[in-house]
Amino acid sequence: MHWKIKLSWMATTLALLCSSGAEARITRIVIDDTRPVTTPAAQNTGIAYEQVAGRAFGELDPKLAQNAIIQDIELAKDKDGKVRYMTSFVIYKPVNLQQASGLMWHDVPNRGRVYPYAEQELALGDIGLASGWQGDNVGATTVKPKATLDGMQFLQVPVARNLDGSPVKGQVLARIVNRSGPASQPLMVQTNPVPYKPASLYTRQAKLVSRGRENMNGEVFDEQIIPSTDWAWAKCDAQNPFPGTPDPAQICLKNGFDAKRLYQVVFEAQDPYVLGIGLAAWRDIASFFKQARADDAGTPNPIANTIKHSIARGVSQSGNYLRGWLHLGFNQDERGQQVHDGLWPIIAGRRIALNFRWAQPDGVLELYQAGSEGPQWWLPHPDPVRGMPAAGILDRCNATQTCPKIMEHFGSAEVWALKLTPEWIGTDGKQDLPLPPNVKRYYIASSNHGGGAGGFDTSLPEVALPKVGPMCPGNNFGQGLLPANPMPHTQTVNALRVHFRNWVMKGTEPPASRYPTLAQNQLAVAEKTALGYPALPGLRSTVPERDFIMPVHDYDWGPAFKAVDGSGVPSMAPPRIKQVLTMYAPKVDPDGNEVGGVPVVLRDAPLGTYLGWNITADGALPFHKNEICNYVGGMVPFAKTAAQRQASGDTRLSLQERYGTHEGYVQAVKKAADRALQEGFLLPEDAQALIQAADKSAVLR
Repeated sequence: MHWKIKLSWMATTLALLCSSGAEARITRIVIDDTRPVTTPAAQNTGIAYEQVAGRAFGELDPKLAQNAIIQDIELAKDKDGKVRYMTSFVIYKPVNLQQASGLMWHDVPNRGRVYPYAEQELALGDIGLASGWQGDNVGATTVKPKATLDGMQFLQVPVARNLDGSPVKGQVLARIVNRSGPASQPLMVQTNPVPYKPASLYTRQAKLVSRGRENMNGEVFDEQIIPSTDWAWAKCDAQNPFPGTPDPAQICLKNGFDAKRLYQVVFEAQDPYVLGIGLAAWRDIASFFKQARADDAGTPNPIANTIKHSIARGVSQSGNYLRGWLHLGFNQDERGQQVHDGLWPIIAGRRIALNFRWAQPDGVLELYQAGSEGPQWWLPHPDPVRGMPAAGILDRCNATQTCPKIMEHFGSAEVWALKLTPEWIGTDGKQDLPLPPNVKRYYIASSNHGGGAGGFDTSLPEVALPKVGPMCPGNNFGQGLLPANPMPHTQTVNALRVHFRNWVMKGTEPPASRYPTLAQNQLAVAEKTALGYPALPGLRSTVPERDFIMPVHDYDWGPAFKAVDGSGVPSMAPPRIKQVLTMYAPKVDPDGNEVGGVPVVLRDAPLGTYLGWNITADGALPFHKNEICNYVGGMVPFAKTAAQRQASGDTRLSLQERYGTHEGYVQAVKKAADRALQEGFLLPEDAQALIQAADKSAVLR
């Protein structure tokens, strides 16, 4: 070895050795359970799989550059200066590791849940890893004594304490909606409890109000302050009336709850979880299982020397987590190496609201919930509307050369209720933002959040119309007026999975990105006339109005909050709304179906109008009536005959006018399937299955 090369090598090695005492890492793993995977999907693959559940114990050094960005990490240290955590994990692996493909999918649990692994992944010998990241320790993410194989994952993190040992305190907001009666009500975020409790049960140290109405623009109507003497932090009901039994997780009202009003409380809480540790824990467990042979005590890594490539994957909330995780630099591990080769944020167009004090990561974009701050786009771009400098999600990984290959796909619900389009066109909506070569973007037009049930009979009037609309996701939000949208994602995702594996493992380029753009005149302000919606039977003539879409709010969280990173300490509860951004959406064809997406058989051989939005019905949960039904889609089926459509004033052609006969519809499905197949968005086996399903369907029988 040349002496200069040798000296360089020795210096690099010495630097790594010297830094090893300060690096963040997994120090110990415990295997709690191992058993065969007996699901039908696993049994059909020809490869015997087993499931391994356990816990990993890790430590972080706050001085390490990769950890310093974690909010309040300096307030979570043990006496030796380290910060420690415990996270659960579950691994799906071939019993015989010689059958492993070399690819690992690292999945982000969604509110503790792990989605089942696809049969196609198990058939190929892929390894699945899921591990905890959400450390708020409530509801589905409650820390357990041992890891279990039920798929619920958890993370134990410390709370922040002031340097003098005193508790950290701050203002927290919580809401109760669509509840009635004398019984007390818990404070909820989505379907889990608010993770923070009041520092005092004295109600005069909190503020409780009720509201008659609020709209998507953040306007509030008929707000009334409830006197501190008329409510209590307590559990109560008709048998145990006000003031009830003290309970910091519930509110008891002297005069009971009115379902027509929303209740909002602001209170002083203490002991915030240092939730940003979940970013580092998820990073370090991936590095351990990819690279380590054993932990410090010699416990072997059950998939050691097996992983050559890895793809990070998350759906919805978990996909937002991935975007935030990458933006804050966590695809670089403690040794400076790249963690994951690929990253797949699915139906997720924002960043998770996690790395700030008092974060509520279960939030689903009701009013006053964070997650749309800062750049949602990949490359640096200015934000003149909100007055922020040019920035992008890839800034940190580009600086450290640790950016993965990225695939993202969305449906219409992400546009209408999950604030997607600023990622495409910025906050001012003036131009299509460029995509870097390592990002592929695909849009599944006119589809629900995560896709619908699929099938052809699901769209027929005699099947779809009698059904009660789906429940609107969120904190007891309400129920949809329209039947559920069946537009599927399944077949498209099957094709994208193949493309992503080949891109990461072989370097084979996937199909070109496909999504609506301004340049192709496929986007407009989210309002009926601009988008080209026809009149849809059974709906008011103005829907969707300009204020129907869920917009991005430009919140003022206080001077200690850093909007670009979504980090810091918010001091305003609720935050002040400085402005509401103008939102854009894909235009539609004369049927009301969106343009600009990838080819999908049901979209190209439609049986109705498929919507990324629904309307909240006026029923037992009335507060949100006539507003968008959070992120649930709906549909309006075509009439069967011309006479039926004319009787209802429907401008959309009937099924008979479009396809003539059942055989005519089957031919339309064959044509649509061939197009999707040729363009790379449908697999041959799925194409054949769809054609067979259309042939067996009741369409125009």
